[in-house]
Amino acid sequence: MNKTAFRDPTTAWKIGGHWRMVVASRRKQRGMAYLYRSRDFRKWIKAKHPLHSVPNTGMFECADFFPVSLSGDTGLDNSAFGPNVKHVLKVSLDLTRYEYYTIGSYFPEARDKYLVGKGFVDGWNGLRFDYGNFYASKTFFDPSKNRRILWGWTNESDAAQDDAQKGWAGLQAIPRKVWLDPSGKQLLQWPIEEIETLRGQNVQLSNQELKSGEHIEVKGITAAQVDVDITFSIPNLDKAEPFDPSWTNAQDLCGLKGSTVQGGVGPFGLLTLASEKLEEYTPVFFRVFTGLYKHVVLLCSDSGSSSLRKEGLYKPSFAGFVDVDLDDTYKISLRTLIDHSVVESFGAGGKTCITSRVYPLVAVFDDAHLFVFNNGTETITADVEAWSMAKPDKMNN
Repeated sequence: MNKTAFRDPTTAWKIGGHWRMVVASRRKQRGMAYLYRSRDFRKWIKAKHPLHSVPNTGMFECADFFPVSLSGDTGLDNSAFGPNVKHVLKVSLDLTRYEYYTIGSYFPEARDKYLVGKGFVDGWNGLRFDYGNFYASKTFFDPSKNRRILWGWTNESDAAQDDAQKGWAGLQAIPRKVWLDPSGKQLLQWPIEEIETLRGQNVQLSNQELKSGEHIEVKGITAAQVDVDITFSIPNLDKAEPFDPSWTNAQDLCGLKGSTVQGGVGPFGLLTLASEKLEEYTPVFFRVFTGLYKHVVLLCSDSGSSSLRKEGLYKPSFAGFVDVDLDDTYKISLRTLIDHSVVESFGAGGKTCITSRVYPLVAVFDDAHLFVFNNGTETITADVEAWSMAKPDKMNN
């Protein structure tokens, strides 16, 4: 292996007298997840066949390979395998700066073969841990609480000179518990329970009606540092706009149909880090479409209006589709953690997650506001619970 194409070994696991680990790499433009074995944890030998590879992806980085249980949300040690276990292979792609994962079956007794499950897409169109500013992630097994925890890096979206001025750049997103969705089609993610120990002042809005064009402020909390959990109820889906099958790119669709473009059902959601007169705001919102077989749900986090600063900022529209059947419940949930320049959102109980970095000039500290809004033609209702968030007791100097 070319030494410049050696990336980020995974946590090692031991089965049958051999330790194993995966190293991310590439061969020409083919992304490679090489498997290495060792008996003594010191001398490692590359296996004849890679664990997995995908053409035309460029360099694999920060590979992760771990087991998930077919039932429940309990995490598993890295050495677990068998009929009640699936495996997740995640790679970060240097070309796109996004992360993608597949779920499949691992056979250590058959030369450590990994077979991607039916229906999963490899490469650029695959599932993501996060559809926003989230990269170079790793998971680990926490034996004290039998859970798997995901930790990812969210880098800056402002200019290099801003990094130099403040003396630091990039941060770790809130740690997330990760487990397999009961459908087996994707992973679920949720902020670890320890985050809730930082909750302070609490406010609630129950059965709040939101008519077309309305936005209502969530008062009584520190909107620049807040944990908000909201459930939207949709009385009627009949007016959802038709979904064009060519809309395969969620991020492009979010840019086309933003938070101010009226639809039938949605957009509705939160205006985070908003100034009082809405010169600045970062909307996190759902939009519902009528698809061929079921309703299609889009989750967006749009930083286009996040700051009055005109230059030196990257202000993308991040988005992902949400695999949920609204015809069963007519409800959908959104949890968003806001921490000054970071907006982390978890749609539908953690099915779709988006992290954004934003840099408002007006909506900062006590001048930041939080609104719940509806720009669809259909009236909806919202049950909102929000908590001001304290700083952890232990912080970096």
